[in-house]
Amino acid sequence: MKKITITKQQAGKRIDKFLAEEFFLYSRGEIIKKIKDGEVLINMKNIKPGYVLGDGDIIEFKNFSKEKNNKLIANDKIQIQILFQDENIIVVNKQAGIQVHPSHNEKINTVVNVLINYFPEIINVHDDSAGANLRPGIVHRLDKDTSGVMIIARNTKSFKELKKCFEERHIEKKYIAITEGTFEEEEGVIEKPLARSASYRKQVIARGNTKTTIREAQTFYKVCKKYGKYTLVEVCPKTGRMHQIRIHLASIGHPVVGDSIYAGKKTGEEQIKAKRQLLHAKELKFTLFGKKYAFIAPIPDDFREFLADIDPALN
Repeated sequence: MKKITITKQQAGKRIDKFLAEEFFLYSRGEIIKKIKDGEVLINMKNIKPGYVLGDGDIIEFKNFSKEKNNKLIANDKIQIQILFQDENIIVVNKQAGIQVHPSHNEKINTVVNVLINYFPEIINVHDDSAGANLRPGIVHRLDKDTSGVMIIARNTKSFKELKKCFEERHIEKKYIAITEGTFEEEEGVIEKPLARSASYRKQVIARGNTKTTIREAQTFYKVCKKYGKYTLVEVCPKTGRMHQIRIHLASIGHPVVGDSIYAGKKTGEEQIKAKRQLLHAKELKFTLFGKKYAFIAPIPDDFREFLADIDPALN
């Protein structure tokens, strides 16, 4: 029977949602059934799907088969731009519309599936956490509809070191975004703690009555150019929370154009112009094993097309 000990950072989540995140190829409904069937114990006791995890809780579970649709399949049908590779890392320019690693909803059309076609050796580059074999080499993530530069570890040594660099915030990240509205300040910092929503599908700005785990979040922004009712901004997140840039910008009244979750429903011309959230991971800088790296992902075509539509001078 496998065990997981909950850390302080993991505490505060419901057990069913936590396991659905850890075991990507099981749906939440399947996880709930296993809990109800007594296949999940907390501190050697049966629990309900709504049990909220505490720091130090020990989860024991059985019949979570690693073989259940859990084999990674190389995908040679999708191309991805490789910006750089050496013996330690692979750097890609991820296109919008492709998720980073497999889940129970998508098992083949992901960055991981594409990369193991080029670099099959990364299959064994991961830690021992549940479901880690489905995200080999992955040390950070981008949302499915966010494009831009990503680093993938090519061996266990670089995997551990890069994870440490991200955790200790030694990696400089720069994004660009096309946002709604005109900023009053040319640059600034957004410091608002974040927490998962009750559905766990998105983030919310944490309040005094927030029940899920609250995490600090800090985002710097700088206006690059104004385009009427839109603004091109450069954004530097100092923390790496899920959806951080998107919800932080939305919280100050400047959601990312095309963001279906945080910008609200859009209709008409704008909906046609922006097929996805116009957020792009432009640049990464870091030092690995004493060597300095800097990578820039070219601005994608849909950014240029949107800006050209609203500023004919760019054509």
